[in-house]
Amino acid sequence: MTTGGNIKDENIKGSTGAQLPVQKSDEEWRTELTPMEYQVLRQAGTERPYTGEYWDTKTEGVYECRACGAELFTSNEKFDSHCGWPSFFAPLAEGTVRYLHDRSMGMDRIEVRCANCDSHMGHLFEGEGFNTPTDQRFCINSVSIRLVPKDDTQDDDGRARQ
Repeated sequence: MTTGGNIKDENIKGSTGAQLPVQKSDEEWRTELTPMEYQVLRQAGTERPYTGEYWDTKTEGVYECRACGAELFTSNEKFDSHCGWPSFFAPLAEGTVRYLHDRSMGMDRIEVRCANCDSHMGHLFEGEGFNTPTDQRFCINSVSIRLVPKDDTQDDDGRARQ
């Protein structure tokens, strides 16, 4: 596992500047999350490639933020990028994630965070030539998300029926 280091909170897009719906103290997060979840979700760490539970799963369903339960991605947008982490070509809906400049580790990247609780999900890469509708790869840590498998209580897009 590597750590993201000093993440700069510079907005790229996706945040209105409004208060986050889920706000907890550092102590509350440490109590609720495992050490690995805390390292990745709250300190912008990264799990090692090919070690997370979702990097190669084909199960249909919705991927929620492991910290707050917000629905972020669906299996419909998941694709195999052979990078060792779950990859999606788009989030579930506009505004479910937010984007920040990440200049840690000598790189200039786009960090992806949950728009509901500000937890680190992974990074967004663009223009890599994948045959997807967006030519984007949301490279997400398995430990940052939880898969809720599709069942008869969900619509075809994977969202919970009202």
